[in-house]
Amino acid sequence: MDILQVIILALVQGLTEFLPISSSAHLILVPIITDWPDQGLAFDVAVHAGTLSAVVIYFRKELAKMFVEWLGSLGGKHTPDSRLAWAVLLGTIPVGLAGLLFKDIISDHLRTPLVIAVTTVFFGLLLWLADRNKNLNRDEHSLQWKDVLIIGVAQAIALIPGTSRSGITITAALMLGLTRQSAARFSFLLSIPVIVLAGGLSTLEYVQVASVTDINFLMMGAMISALSAYACIHFFLKLLERISMLSFVIYRMLLGTVLLALFL
Repeated sequence: MDILQVIILALVQGLTEFLPISSSAHLILVPIITDWPDQGLAFDVAVHAGTLSAVVIYFRKELAKMFVEWLGSLGGKHTPDSRLAWAVLLGTIPVGLAGLLFKDIISDHLRTPLVIAVTTVFFGLLLWLADRNKNLNRDEHSLQWKDVLIIGVAQAIALIPGTSRSGITITAALMLGLTRQSAARFSFLLSIPVIVLAGGLSTLEYVQVASVTDINFLMMGAMISALSAYACIHFFLKLLERISMLSFVIYRMLLGTVLLALFL
């Protein structure tokens, strides 16, 4: 890897992880379009660590309160924040199971530009339909267990490249009547255990095939992805106070159309 590849891939990871446009799709497509060599597992772990640190730091106060009240719930004292913590844990189970069962199938058969093109368009249209819901008046604390399971199953579908983890979880939350900001906040909280699980799995794979890698590039990638992801979370939540999801839907339609034209 050269420094330009490090910077661009780290920015792509940081800026697309939390937007409803699919970070995995962009990380697959950028090397294909630029003819760059694969960045390797070590770099993937580094940039995911960067995005993880960004979301944890951004929601540090909420996470601290959720953790304390989750501990209290083990003794039978339930609060809105303890229930939210349980919701995050429950919502992670479907994607964990799906990852264990279908990881090889997805890696071997679905990481293609044509699959990404189809999922980008299809789930973009689904986001547009969900965003047209006129009854967006719930917050993340109002989620019931069946709501959490629906969003969790939606998150599992996002293992298919091009779907977008944040995009499909926000879509499901909007369909259940959450406001745009509440849907995005729950999606971001739900990303924390998923990134931890994915990063842990990638780390185990890297240990098995470990090679010498420039530590400076890994640190740079992690830092750039962390800073860009933090800025993305902040401005995306602010933006949702004023706009709908239409601009992201349009982007997905354009991206999917270009991919279909190039690879069909």
